[in-house]
Amino acid sequence: MSDPSPTLRTAAGEFNVARPVVVGVVNATPDSFSDRGDRSTEGSIGQVRQHLADGARIIEVGGESNVTNRPAVTAEVEIERVLPVVEAAVEAGATVSIDTYKPAVAAAALRAGAAIVNDISGGADPELIEVCAAHGAGMVLMHTEVRPKSQLWDEGLYPDGIAAHQRRFFEGRLESLAAAGVAPEQVVLDPGPDFAKTPRQTVGALRGLDGLAALGRPIMLAVSRKDFIGAITHRRPSERGAGTLAALAWGLDHGARILRVHDVAGTVDFLRVRAALTGEREVDPGLRIADEIRREPPAGGSAGLG
Repeated sequence: MSDPSPTLRTAAGEFNVARPVVVGVVNATPDSFSDRGDRSTEGSIGQVRQHLADGARIIEVGGESNVTNRPAVTAEVEIERVLPVVEAAVEAGATVSIDTYKPAVAAAALRAGAAIVNDISGGADPELIEVCAAHGAGMVLMHTEVRPKSQLWDEGLYPDGIAAHQRRFFEGRLESLAAAGVAPEQVVLDPGPDFAKTPRQTVGALRGLDGLAALGRPIMLAVSRKDFIGAITHRRPSERGAGTLAALAWGLDHGARILRVHDVAGTVDFLRVRAALTGEREVDPGLRIADEIRREPPAGGSAGLG
């Protein structure tokens, strides 16, 4: 397997992705499929701060849910939702990604200090590409065969296999982006779990990550709480943490380095233990567990008893 490039060029400078990078998702929208918390502006800004405290290196802000049973919102509404959150994240020192397929939203976020655009349309809009080129933004290029806010489940959609199809898709898109002024050094590849894919096709796409890694660009793994995990485990979004970690473990072993997640703290813990086991992180011979966290306190009792 080829190692993807350890560097991503963004509007805020070069970003090192040689080691796993945790992207904390902030859904500044009232109809997120997975978040049930405070979705107000202040609530979203609070989530930014929590993600950073928990160890996120990138904050990704979105102002429109991709649920297919809700209409798209206007660019104006989306900008109103995301801009204060983007500004707060930039002020807090975060590298910020804006999750949008609308050129006006991307331009507003980049002017406010965002560095990366996550385009779930798969590079379908030349105007959005122009915005990224003009700002020197990093660009997450996601594979999809449908327009945003729509879904397609067709087991016959990829007759020669999803992995081969995605390889051709990304090769072609990288060429067209370069011709439009977005260099390969600015691009992250995202296999697009669930987007125009049945659960079986999503699994096939993730099994094909080695082929995408051979293209030499960083790979984003956006598997957190996705439907394919729910279908396999029969769990609701808030119950898909264990399945998410299983998918992240597979992805890291096959070239993914950018992990887009809802549970930043849990993902950081997972990465710390994994790094200790792989030898990427040394374990101090004198390391011992602190007494106050060794056991759960008895129900209704004191932590010091027993």
